Amino acid sequence: MTNPLLILGVLLFVGYVFGEVAEKVRLPKVTGYILAGICLNPRWLHLISERFAEHTGIVTDVSLAFITFEVGGSLVYSRIRKLGRVIVAITVLEAECALLFVGAGFALLLPVMGVAGLPAAAWLPLAILLGTLASPTDPTATLAVAHEYKAKGQVASTIMGVAALDDVFGIVNYSVGVAVALLLLRAGGAGLAGSLGAAGLEIVGGIGVGAAFGFAFIAITRLTGRESEGDLIVLVFALLGLCFGVARALGVDELLGTMTMGAVVANFCPLEKTVFRILARYTEELIFVFFFTLSGMHLDFSVLSRSLGLVALFVALRAAGKLFGAFAGASLASAPRKVKHYAALGLIPQGGIVIGLALLVKANPAFAGWSDVLVGVVIGATVLHELIGPILSRAALKMAGEISPHQSPHEQRRAES
Repeated sequence: MTNPLLILGVLLFVGYVFGEVAEKVRLPKVTGYILAGICLNPRWLHLISERFAEHTGIVTDVSLAFITFEVGGSLVYSRIRKLGRVIVAITVLEAECALLFVGAGFALLLPVMGVAGLPAAAWLPLAILLGTLASPTDPTATLAVAHEYKAKGQVASTIMGVAALDDVFGIVNYSVGVAVALLLLRAGGAGLAGSLGAAGLEIVGGIGVGAAFGFAFIAITRLTGRESEGDLIVLVFALLGLCFGVARALGVDELLGTMTMGAVVANFCPLEKTVFRILARYTEELIFVFFFTLSGMHLDFSVLSRSLGLVALFVALRAAGKLFGAFAGASLASAPRKVKHYAALGLIPQGGIVIGLALLVKANPAFAGWSDVLVGVVIGATVLHELIGPILSRAALKMAGEISPHQSPHEQRRAES
């Protein structure tokens, strides 16, 4: 199939159908979208040419700009202050412990495991990048379970608060990790101090570009007085494209740029609630169907088959880091006992932005030759996380006593009626 419009129609339709089926069997829609992409993968089903899958970078960039803008939108100062020190402490420690456990574990074990086709020079950079990709959490599974069972309580609210914040740490960790990985791969050139200085400028520059476009958005809406939903959607995507593109042209961090733009709009724009509400209502699902279906199409089965041990290692080390970090953070903040013991189980699911970050690594020529290993590990782990995530989330809420241990949702509805 070479007709681009026909391919896009097939992607959207198949992704939509798989998402609906996933929801019917009580899995996150994201899992369905990824499985749809795997079924349409050119290496599996020769319906779509490999050239099409290789030239979808613009979709990845637009999707990541949108997703990171929404992540930035969660950084409302008043909201974070209300979350309290328990959630902040848990977020910091569970995100960074996941990074440390995965990064250190892979750094120690990759030389022993001897992955075929993986050069020795890539061991440490790959370990660092996988560590950075361990931080983010997908709250979709926990949110779906909480809604289904009408769960309310300290554990449910803690999980959702942490999941809303740790994507921020994931983006920052990724930006720093890429800079360090490039530094390790660079032969000759600038010295250590110069390289670290350049990495710092990329991060600071990305934040500066994002802040500039965030305030530009506010200024334009005030000058034009446009408040219709259509106008705001156009303006958001126009400035997101400009922000991402200008950051890339200047050689600064694009993701920190679009995330900062979202944070500025969320904290200083009078139309903040309207902007993020209409994005969630009209564009979020379309972006997700395209993005995650295409992500599944990027999976190289030959690499995945050789990386199954790495997928299992990633899942195990990340879970250990999340469990240890969440317990340590809850203990330091003197959280209630059930938050200490059960909240971490709801932080295991992973998806969303982590796949986009992996695809950005794949698109970077400096990581050519072994980035397929990273993409295979991340997508394989994401599918596994999204399958077991709802089970773990339900177990956490059940053990915490925030859902009935005996009643099913159907029985609850009958009892209420």
